[in-house]
Amino acid sequence: MSLVLASTSRYRRELLARLGLPFDVARPEVDESPLPREAPVELARRLAFAKAQAVARLQPGSCVIGSDQVAELDGLPLGKPGTRAAAIAQLQAMSGRAVNFHTGLAIVAWNRSLAALDTTVVRFRALQRDEIERYVDAEQPLDCAGSFKSEGLGIALFDAIESVDPTALVGLPLIATARLLREAGFRLP
Repeated sequence: MSLVLASTSRYRRELLARLGLPFDVARPEVDESPLPREAPVELARRLAFAKAQAVARLQPGSCVIGSDQVAELDGLPLGKPGTRAAAIAQLQAMSGRAVNFHTGLAIVAWNRSLAALDTTVVRFRALQRDEIERYVDAEQPLDCAGSFKSEGLGIALFDAIESVDPTALVGLPLIATARLLREAGFRLP
């Protein structure tokens, strides 16, 4: 049985590799735009399924993993910053506040769908603009929801992280992934 990760994210690829299962990677062709009035948590769920289903249609007979993460501040989604200025603005907005990071997970295999959702709360300490700029320049987190890498220097920006699965914040909740893969018939560990 072929396992496919419906993502080109190097972070998700590195996380899935920890489980020791061989897998392929495929780019899901999915519009990631939020629907009107779609809550960030629902956006994460929908996109995880959409990614898994898009790749499963192209690779029938495979077990496909889709995942998506949406950061939420004041009920609104925060995307990947893409630029230095946007990353600085995101971190300034999150300074001294709690931000929810919703990570949706979907596994599509043999006309069967399995799903999970993790919400991690990141409590940012009060940040000064100069330290935000130093951080962004040092780590270049332009491709990360929330403009930080918790597995790197970004950890210095926080007062606390509240989660049942620390890998969810990086982009793929491995505890839930392992559980769903076992349900799909994979042997882990």
